[in-house]
Amino acid sequence: MINQVQSLQAAALRGDLARIAQWVQPKTRVLDLGCGDGALLAHLKASKQVQGIGVEISDERVLSCVQRGVHVIQQNLEDGLAMFDDQQFDTVVLSQTLQSMHNTEHILREMTRVGREAIVSFPNFGYWPHGWSILSGRMPVTGQMPYDWHDTPNIHLCTLKDFERLSHKLGFSILERATFNDQHEVKWLAGWRSTLAAYRFTADYQRADHKHT
Repeated sequence: MINQVQSLQAAALRGDLARIAQWVQPKTRVLDLGCGDGALLAHLKASKQVQGIGVEISDERVLSCVQRGVHVIQQNLEDGLAMFDDQQFDTVVLSQTLQSMHNTEHILREMTRVGREAIVSFPNFGYWPHGWSILSGRMPVTGQMPYDWHDTPNIHLCTLKDFERLSHKLGFSILERATFNDQHEVKWLAGWRSTLAAYRFTADYQRADHKHT
């Protein structure tokens, strides 16, 4: 019965969050940046006995977290993660928020500073209808990116290759990648056919440390 309930909870999660939940190990410490209504942390707490903390700026979403029993800190991520110690968490998650951050490199470095592993998900700007829209003279408006150019919070859009190049520049090792179109996983021609990507990665020096332990 417990397994059935957990399966139903996982099925109710957004596609990238369900995969992120699979990547998180049981009984570990998780920091969820831009945690929204706390759905991921609530699921991880119930299904994997994870000790989780969320960071969220929205009053409404913070209230939702509290109602779910999720420990949440109300703060703007642009202010950084100085309140957390080095390697305080096993996993740090940033789901569908990276594209709205002003200082992309800084938040990624901070994630690998405070966590042994990091996970991000973001809209894939390389999705083929986006290119067709640009050729037609308009910025893309899709289900994954539903905003017009003048009111979008997405200021740093990227493709899969863009993120992988940045990861290499910052000295990260990508451990796993998953790509989706709506709730369905995409494995063939993912750079063109997926609307959303999730990456699990670590800093190279952390990976070296793990080999010595």
